[in-house]
Formats: sequence, structure tokens, C-alpha cells
Amino acid sequence: MFYLFLAEGFEETEALAALDVMRRAKLNVKTVGVTGENITSSHGVTVKADILPEEISYEIIEGAVLPGGMPGTRNLEKAACVTDCVRYCFDNNKIVAAICAAPSVLGHLGILKGKKATCFPGFENELDGAVLTDEHTVTDGNIVTGKGAGCAIEFGHAIVSLALSRDDADKILGEMQCF
Repeated sequence: MFYLFLAEGFEETEALAALDVMRRAKLNVKTVGVTGENITSSHGVTVKADILPEEISYEIIEGAVLPGGMPGTRNLEKAACVTDCVRYCFDNNKIVAAICAAPSVLGHLGILKGKKATCFPGFENELDGAVLTDEHTVTDGNIVTGKGAGCAIEFGHAIVSLALSRDDADKILGEMQCF
């Protein structure tokens, strides 16, 4: 099970495009409403979460996905359920994925030290110890980072590539007419 965390002020394209690519690949993904069942994005789109934090199961977890957006990223970082889940995934070699401003959460947790990573311009100083790149999406070990909303489908592709295979991810994007 992948958990895609949503908090008030999340960036909807980053969350929903990645979610869409992952579900098309038949990955088991649940959205987690960190700030309640109905969460409003940074651009006024309200989404109903699949589950609430108390329903997270560490026995079946495959990864944690953090969309960016403001103040969504800061709201994610304030939530123990998010930071605990990210730390658990990292420590147990599960997938950890964050896009836009959200890689800052990983940086603050110290899990980007020595890892290649990318983020939305202006958040580089919050990626403590990361080897910064200017790429749209970066995979280093079990960590995927993305630059911003325009890279959200590519970000989803990177998660599927890591979870299944590059061929499976390419097939999904081909069916979506991305190439």
C-alpha cells in the first residue's frame, strides 16, 4: 500500500497526476487526509481522502508520497503521521517520494544526506546534505524527488518505475499519450 498524504494547501496537480499514474499502473494507493477527510488544495480544489491517519497500516506499507504546495508542505511536516511514515519507509527501504517544496520535509528529517535530489527553485537550502540536481525528477535508491507541478506525470512515472519497472511505467505513459 502506498500512502499519498494530503494536507490543507496541497498542490493538486502534483498529488492527483501522480495518483492517477500510480492507479493506472494498478498500484494500491490510498490518499490520507492529514488535516481531515475533506482537504482543500492551494488553488481551491477540495478532495475527499480515502482514509484518515489512524487507518495507516505499517504492515502493508510500500511507500509514502508527499505532494508540495503551500501551505500544504508545512502542514505535512507538522503532522507526526507523515514524518513517522516517511521515516519508517526510509528506514525499511520502502519508497519515499516528494515533489516541489515537499523534498524539504525529507531534508529536515536528514534522509537526503548524500542523495541526489531536486525540488522547486528556492527550497534547495532545505534539502540538508543532498546532492542537488536541476533535473525534473530524480531517483536515488528508494527516494524519488520532483521539481514541481509541470513534472507531476514524470514524477508518477518515476514512482511506478521504482515500484514495478520502467517498462510498466512507459506503457502507462504511452497509453496516456504522453509519448
